[in-house]
Amino acid sequence: MFEKISSRDNRKIKDTAKLISSTKYRRETGLFVTEGLRLCCDAAGCGVEINTLFVTDDAFERYGGKMAELISSAKEIFSVTEEVFSKISDTSSPQGVLAVCKTPDIERNAERITSNGRYVICENVSDPSNLGAISRTAEALGVNGMVIVGNGCDPFGPKAQRSAMGSLLRLPLYKFCDIKTAYEFLHNRSITVYASVVDREAKKVMDITFDDGSAVVIGNEGNGLTDEAKRICDRQITIPITGRAESFNAAAAAAILLWELMK
Repeated sequence: MFEKISSRDNRKIKDTAKLISSTKYRRETGLFVTEGLRLCCDAAGCGVEINTLFVTDDAFERYGGKMAELISSAKEIFSVTEEVFSKISDTSSPQGVLAVCKTPDIERNAERITSNGRYVICENVSDPSNLGAISRTAEALGVNGMVIVGNGCDPFGPKAQRSAMGSLLRLPLYKFCDIKTAYEFLHNRSITVYASVVDREAKKVMDITFDDGSAVVIGNEGNGLTDEAKRICDRQITIPITGRAESFNAAAAAAILLWELMK
């Protein structure tokens, strides 16, 4: 039914493998990869443009009926052998379904940010598993969007996408080059920006009454927020810590902060 690819040296296979391993190549091409039936179907359901779909014969036999929208959305579809699929798979137990998608232009989405929304800002979050987990929490709690600033991980990398379980495709994403630019944009929309810090002198998050038009900033896993973020944000807030722990994991901190934000 579909054109067959049986060589691991096929150019499309090599290019797809490079998309998985190289953030730079994803940015250059404006493409990213989703793997697995659920993620690929999520991408199609979210209106993400699917350039190429790779499916093994076994996967088509097992999931064919569940892939109608996915198949109809793809510009081109290839049947690949299990051996070929192993070259483009980034999972330990591949399902045999993988899509090459056009990356959404999250750097031009900022005009969709509303003055009465509630947002999470991730500054230099470097661990894709954390970024994905934060997006899942944000979506589940009804946060209006995620703002990504600085030099953190790629939200369209395979690890972030797997950890997010589709949330990084469904949750509105916005990208700014640095916290100053993001803050000024949000401030012009009358959004109050709260910097989450590890500081006993900062206001405890549970003592804050968040209004519509609020955003909470989560910092880098190892270094926390930049000095600039701490300086320019409207208020500093903290999660009280007892015992000998110095701080929370970024994803755990985000879960607590976003719960309070959305109460």
